[in-house]
Amino acid sequence: MTHASDTTTRGWSLGPVIHPGRIVAWTLLALGAVVMMVPLVYMVATSFKYPNEVYELNIIPHEPTLDNYTYIFQNTRFGIWFVNSLLTSSLVTVSVLFFDSLVGYTLAKFKFRGREFVFIAILTTLMIPTEMLIVPWYIMAKNFGWLNSYWGIMFPGLITGFGVFLMRQFFSGIPDDYIHAARIDGLNEFQIWWKVAMPLVTPALSALAIFTFLGNWTAFLWPLIATNDRALYTVPVGLASFSGEFLSDWELIMTGATLATLPTLIVFIIFQRYIIRGVVLAGLKG
Repeated sequence: MTHASDTTTRGWSLGPVIHPGRIVAWTLLALGAVVMMVPLVYMVATSFKYPNEVYELNIIPHEPTLDNYTYIFQNTRFGIWFVNSLLTSSLVTVSVLFFDSLVGYTLAKFKFRGREFVFIAILTTLMIPTEMLIVPWYIMAKNFGWLNSYWGIMFPGLITGFGVFLMRQFFSGIPDDYIHAARIDGLNEFQIWWKVAMPLVTPALSALAIFTFLGNWTAFLWPLIATNDRALYTVPVGLASFSGEFLSDWELIMTGATLATLPTLIVFIIFQRYIIRGVVLAGLKG
């Protein structure tokens, strides 16, 4: 009886044990989240401010207004820029998934002379800064007449070294027995890649699609150089046009940036589990 009473007393008195290290970790994560959220919150708040209130540090506007959103759609080409970004980012993402997965599958499951050399050559492209490629890209686009066109914006990213590396690592983890069994069943190599291998690397495809889409959605330098027609601007380039040498329309820039952030937030919210799983598995397979 006494033993049971002591046990009950101990159960009520001790409670759940929380490790001090976990408290510190959660505190640091919470502080980091706040620091990262403040610019986003300020951006959204500024989009509802009048021009004379932009430089005030208050988060909540004194007189919230939707005039900036009305102006940006009625008096600028933001809608066209948004469609341009959506179109180019989506097409580049589809291209990367198709070609990078094909090349990755070939390097992972076909044994041929020079395979490792080809793979290393592709990896070396990851070491070249993008700024060093701008001039060759521009000369190529000019010679082929691709400047001021959607193709000119998209062609540098239609296939990527990172995507080939990621897909090759995942395809290497597929047992060769699956491939041999599919060949015995009479499938050709393209059918094996599409019907057998691709469904087994869905996390990698999802992660690669998200990284590619977001990277192209926020791309600025190359679309700025490849186009000078305002009708072909993407969102980042279009927003930059709101900033002048002596005056910047920060309320319009913040409004456009808020609208441009929505697709990225939607993509992340829907596919965040694929991002985490793809990155973790890529690290394990790397």
